[in-house]
Parts: sequence; structure tokens; C-alpha cells
Amino acid sequence: MKNLTIITLLFVSHIALAQTTRFIYQVSIKPDSTDQNNLKTEMAFLDATPEKSIFYGEKRLQRDSLLSKMRETRGGSFDRTQMQNLRSDIDFTIEKDFKTGTKTYNSRIGRDQYAYDEDRPMEWKILAETAKIGDYKTQKAETKFAGRTWYAWFATDLPIQDGPYKLAGLPGLIVKIEDAKGDYSFDLKETKKIPSPTVFEQRGNIIKVKRTVFNQQLEKFRKDPTSFSPPPPPMSMSGNSGGMRPQTNLNQRKEFEQRMKDELKTKNNPIELK
Repeated sequence: MKNLTIITLLFVSHIALAQTTRFIYQVSIKPDSTDQNNLKTEMAFLDATPEKSIFYGEKRLQRDSLLSKMRETRGGSFDRTQMQNLRSDIDFTIEKDFKTGTKTYNSRIGRDQYAYDEDRPMEWKILAETAKIGDYKTQKAETKFAGRTWYAWFATDLPIQDGPYKLAGLPGLIVKIEDAKGDYSFDLKETKKIPSPTVFEQRGNIIKVKRTVFNQQLEKFRKDPTSFSPPPPPMSMSGNSGGMRPQTNLNQRKEFEQRMKDELKTKNNPIELK
């Protein structure tokens, strides 16, 4: 009986350790450096287990769920209006492997999906300042990363050396972090248990590159986004008139390309400045 009790306790402990904790952050972003009043907020999730974590936007999860339902019920068609409402400034995922220390950034450029491993170390300076944030006693820390100075408040009561985005490595979870300019901030709002981390469906191949190559491709896209778009389809015969007609409306395509260029102009304040 005693042995059975021990085995049961070990089994329950294993299940508890195997669970995933979801940390829910409110993300505030000023995407346009020329318009400081343009502040956007959305939610993001950090799903963490003892071995790994994945960080992603809530809208990404909603978008993928919507696409799956539409593929099941409508044979692949989808409502573009609904998809437009789920557009996100957090259009990437970041997976961290705690055993190897690898941080893998995953994002789309045009129609292609890219991934790279972060190659820059993150060195923290722990400061004396403390603060109570929500239910947590936190301590302040500072780091310089990718062209920005970041101030973080971490909680040793949450003994996981992780945080939102690529920001990690402190002796406790990052509860709040913001850059010195006030352009980006991440604030922990909720914590809950979930069965397992989110796994996103992968359509097509991922192009694994070095970070520098990814940034080069991203810069090319920002300069000429239309070069990353598929070419217009060939002409086809019209069934009624017997004449030739384009399969897509070229005027609509031009309008789409102009909207893309205009949108990129207002997203001139990336989280990584170098």
C-alpha cells in the first residue's frame, strides 16, 4: 500500500511537471516613429514547459483556427474580411529550447516562410530597484539588445528564465519589460495551465537561413514588396465573348500593391533597430 502511494504521487508529480503554463502578455507597440500617438495593443502568449517555450500573437492563433475551420467547411474558401480583422503586428513565432539555449525566430516574407537561430547573446545587469507588480515581487534589470535598451522586471517566484519575444535569461520570469524609448512594452496579465504548447500547422517548407540573410531579405521586401508577390496569371479565353481577358483585375492588383507600400511606410519602427 505504501509503495502504491509513492508510485501514485510520482505519477501525479510527473503529470504536473509535464503541464504547460501559458503566460498572457499585453503588448503595446508604436509602429510608426513619425507618429508617437499611434499606439497599438494586442495580446500575446508564451507557452512554456520545463524543456521549451513558444511565443506568438493571439491573433495568429485565431487566424490559424479560422483557416482550419474554413478549409473544413467551405472547401478551401475563406472570408477575407474576417482575415483582415485578424492582422497582427506580432507576425512571428519564437521558440526557445532551454536545454540548448537556442532561440528560433520564424516569420513570413512575402509568400515564403523563413526561420533563423538568434546568434547574439543577451547580457543582463541586475539593478537594486524592486517593485510590486500585480501579485509578484519583482526586481529590475537592464540589457542592450538589437539597438534598444530594455528595462525588465522579473519575479523569482516564477522560477523560469524566460520572457516575451527573445527576451530571457534572468533568474525568474519577466513580468514586465519596456524599451527606453517607450516604443515597445510587454506586460504580464494572466497565467494559466494548458495541456500542451500550441503547435502551428506548417504549410510548405521553411527556409532556414542565418539571421543576417533573413534581414537582407526583409530589407529587399521593404524596398520592393511587389517583387515578392506572385506574377499575375496568364490570359484566358472568355466563355461568353470569345475574347481574351485577365484572370485577375490588374487595377485591383495595383491598388493592393500600393496599399502594401503605404502600410510598410507606417511600419518604420521595428522592435530590432540593428
